[in-house]
Amino acid sequence: MKKSFGAKTLILPTPIWCVGSYDTKGSPNVMTIAWGGLCCSKPPCVTISLRKATHTYSSIIERQAYTISVPSVQYMKEADYFGIVSGKNVDKFKETGLTPVKSEHVDAPYVDEFPMILECKLIHHYEIGLHTQFIGEIIDVKIDEDMVSDKGEPLIKKINPFVMNPGVSQYHSIGEFVGKAFEVGIKK
Repeated sequence: MKKSFGAKTLILPTPIWCVGSYDTKGSPNVMTIAWGGLCCSKPPCVTISLRKATHTYSSIIERQAYTISVPSVQYMKEADYFGIVSGKNVDKFKETGLTPVKSEHVDAPYVDEFPMILECKLIHHYEIGLHTQFIGEIIDVKIDEDMVSDKGEPLIKKINPFVMNPGVSQYHSIGEFVGKAFEVGIKK
């Protein structure tokens, strides 16, 4: 038997991403989100959802761009901090000692120390309720070279991202390889 949880924001796993933007003064800012995911393959797009009250919301609207920096477990404390304080009041890069880098393709910064970056051009935004969904076309994906295989594939164990269980506000690392997508089901 399954236990009912009612209508809640509960899905597993939930990604931990750090969204980069420049504010109206041109200062780099970053905030951690958990509401996001891929939403289209052609063109390649990713969606994030933010509340209007966030400092990042108006920055994305103004600059029509954002980045997603995927933190490794090594930077869990910094990523958590990015979601606790507001860029309106705190220079998060200065406080954490992490490095903002201007994106090559969009008008937004990313976190240099984080191993995987998506550079996104805003193509749509929709007010849903408390949150606004931003859809960004992925213009470029960057991954640290030492975290890419000889075949040019991302190595998830080296990138070492983490996810959240929103039901209990816990972070978890990614587990072991269990099977090849679009292959294991063929044997059925």
